[in-house]
Amino acid sequence: MNSRVLTAIVALPILILSIVLPYLWPHNSAANWLFLVIAGLALGAGMFEFYSLTKKLELKADAGVAYLGAAVFFVAFLFDAPAKAPEILFLTMALYLIVVLITQTFRFQADFSKMLTGVGVTILGVFYIAFLGGFLIAMRTGFGETVVPHLSSKLLGFFFLVVMGADTGAYYVGKNFGKHKLVPKISPGKTWEGVFGGLVLSAAFAAAASFTFFPELPIKFSIPLALVMSVVGLFGDLAESAMKRGSNTKDAANILPGHGGLLDRLDSLLFNAPVLYYFARFFF
Repeated sequence: MNSRVLTAIVALPILILSIVLPYLWPHNSAANWLFLVIAGLALGAGMFEFYSLTKKLELKADAGVAYLGAAVFFVAFLFDAPAKAPEILFLTMALYLIVVLITQTFRFQADFSKMLTGVGVTILGVFYIAFLGGFLIAMRTGFGETVVPHLSSKLLGFFFLVVMGADTGAYYVGKNFGKHKLVPKISPGKTWEGVFGGLVLSAAFAAAASFTFFPELPIKFSIPLALVMSVVGLFGDLAESAMKRGSNTKDAANILPGHGGLLDRLDSLLFNAPVLYYFARFFF
């Protein structure tokens, strides 16, 4: 049994429990916290890995200010600011930008030559990981009062099924049948055959979700949504691969045997979190 499969066997039951716990323990807000803790730790680890990449390039990010900003965004998403208080979310974004610019103005007094890159990566890390990932937090906490029972758990179950289906299909089809490189300068291992495998398996998992635990999302919507998410996730994967190549790094870290670091697992999830969140807002 390879390390990739072994890691999945250990991690998946914990993730599944965190998603279904509100269903097993209804009418208790504490049931949400297992997923929120896991998500918070994963996003924090992803930020650490991101700033480790920037450190290799000596881009002078201010990780302390970044973590402070990420914590504020986490709280905003915890209260579902995108839907319930969008003005608070925009205020948070504005204040974070202002704080970064003020703090870095004084931080780079000795040498302003790297201020622009320092400011840029400090802001990017928070918006890339904490902001995009925050929609997963809002997906957990923001769909409690709807006509669809346990909508939050169903959305998260659908989300991880589709994203992991796309990743699994792309990996195994590409590994066994891949011959035509997708974009070798960005990600040498990705192939067109793998992309097709990811599309097929994500669509199959979406259909299975509609027929089993998520009948409120018919297949005429779930399959196209899964295909869109598969493509969006691919671009998220490519973007993270480009960052790693820019820092001459194969994996963002080695936290997950066979999978690399948390950022290597978060890449497609981060791009898809706002996609499914806003789809659910408009659809349900």
